[in-house]
Amino acid sequence: MLTVDDVLEQVGEFGWFQKQTFLILCLLSAAFAPIYVGIVFLAFTPDHRCRSPGVTELSRRCGWSLAEELNYTVPGPGPEGQCLRYEVDWNQSALSCLDPLAGLAANGSALPLGPCTQGWVYDTPGSSIVTEFNLVCDDSWKVDLFQSCVNLGFFLGSLGVGYIADRFGRKVCLLATTITCAISGVLTAVAPDYTSLLLFRLLQGLVSKGSWTAGYTLITEFVGLGYRRTVAILYQTAFTTGLVLLSGLAYVLPHWRWLQLAVSLPIFLLLFCYWFVPESPRWLLSQKRNTEAIKIMDHIAQKNGKLPPADLKMLSVEEDITEKLSPSFTDLFRTPILRKYTFILMYLWFTSSVVYQGLIMHMGATGGNLYLDFLYSALVEFPAAFIILVTIDRFGRRYPLATFNLVAGLACFLMIFIPHDLPWLNITIACVGRMGITIGFQMVCLVNAELFPTFIRNLGMMVCSSLCDVGGILTPFLVFRLMEVWQGSPLILFAALGLVAGGMTLLLPETKGVTLPETIEDAENLHRKAKSKERKIYLQVQTSELNTQVPERDASQGNARQE
Repeated sequence: MLTVDDVLEQVGEFGWFQKQTFLILCLLSAAFAPIYVGIVFLAFTPDHRCRSPGVTELSRRCGWSLAEELNYTVPGPGPEGQCLRYEVDWNQSALSCLDPLAGLAANGSALPLGPCTQGWVYDTPGSSIVTEFNLVCDDSWKVDLFQSCVNLGFFLGSLGVGYIADRFGRKVCLLATTITCAISGVLTAVAPDYTSLLLFRLLQGLVSKGSWTAGYTLITEFVGLGYRRTVAILYQTAFTTGLVLLSGLAYVLPHWRWLQLAVSLPIFLLLFCYWFVPESPRWLLSQKRNTEAIKIMDHIAQKNGKLPPADLKMLSVEEDITEKLSPSFTDLFRTPILRKYTFILMYLWFTSSVVYQGLIMHMGATGGNLYLDFLYSALVEFPAAFIILVTIDRFGRRYPLATFNLVAGLACFLMIFIPHDLPWLNITIACVGRMGITIGFQMVCLVNAELFPTFIRNLGMMVCSSLCDVGGILTPFLVFRLMEVWQGSPLILFAALGLVAGGMTLLLPETKGVTLPETIEDAENLHRKAKSKERKIYLQVQTSELNTQVPERDASQGNARQE
């Protein structure tokens, strides 16, 4: 029976059609980067202090520098100086320029302190949602909520959008999510208050990840077996390209509303994907729409300059006709082996999200230049993609995925013991951890798509990756609240998650060189093939030993007869 992979071997596994489609869908991946980690620039918190009436005029009259003004009028560095002010009338004429508080109290620290009732002064030439809505001090948790909101949208959208993609097709999902993402992004840029900002951010989260995942699923289903893992990795590398471009764009546009508009308006151009990217023939076959699938495969052959197979009309999905092909959430847990796949993948997604986002936030909270730090941490993801491409061919999926999760966990563990006077060593180890978890993050996407059968592949991707979104919801609160207890507390959590993830990965089957499963039975056979392969290797070793023992035994018997 002719399958999609059989046809692709003849018409081109990665020809002109696949390359054109791949480049178009990579734009979706790059556009997702500002949504996922744009919080770094949209909600950066600059140095700030209480706005005290009269301080500006007194500073101008006395000719103070900024350092002198801070020394004379701010209670001190750290949270105290950022969230409290002296209860002093700075307009009174009795204040001197040399030490204005000397005449009010013997010790300036004994003066009463009060909250910042007049707002704050921010030391930044740009703006963020923090500076515009005063999300500091007692309201600093609202920044965490802003990021958690988009991850909550990812989580809620994972279930609904994944079902739509598997029930109504990848193209319909792609169109609906892309246009909603673009509109909600523009609305976020013009939000008049914090509440509406959260609502629009939530809406964008509901659809943006669905758009990214639909593109990911489409490109892995269009290419042949030999190129599947390469395009999957490069699709995620396009996300890294989006990170690099975001750092440059944020530097040029330091005001958050203009930055949000700049990353949202180009998404409207991605609507043209609907006319240039056809529906997945694998999905059409799983829905018994064979005629449409045959037409698309014929179109792919023409684009690639190849002749379609003579028996193309025999194209079908190799499956029992009694098998129900409508996707259902329960299909992910129907058999013990599928349940094991689902739960392990859920944990791997959760760990990848918490450690990946957590390291970015931890480095941002303890780093220096915002733009350079972000750029360096983004650039380290490019060699991560190269490492995957090199190792995945030689060692498969399972062992590299386990190894690099262990590397990420070990790096976080080592960072706990690095002294503060060695920042270069801390950054180096952090980058190693970032590279390790980036590799793990990218590989779990590939493995997730390869373990589930076609008719629930997108649903399986969305449901399992929803734990990534749960991790994203919790990460801002985990990082910043744990850092209030001890700066190294988040690193202990990251280390534990990474080390456990490395061990659990070894319970999954190897999918290197295996055809994408079309049915639940095919997915079950992945586990059986892995065991069969191990038994085959064992039997080969035993046979080899027996073959060497037989000549030795014959020789010894011959010598005995001669004697």
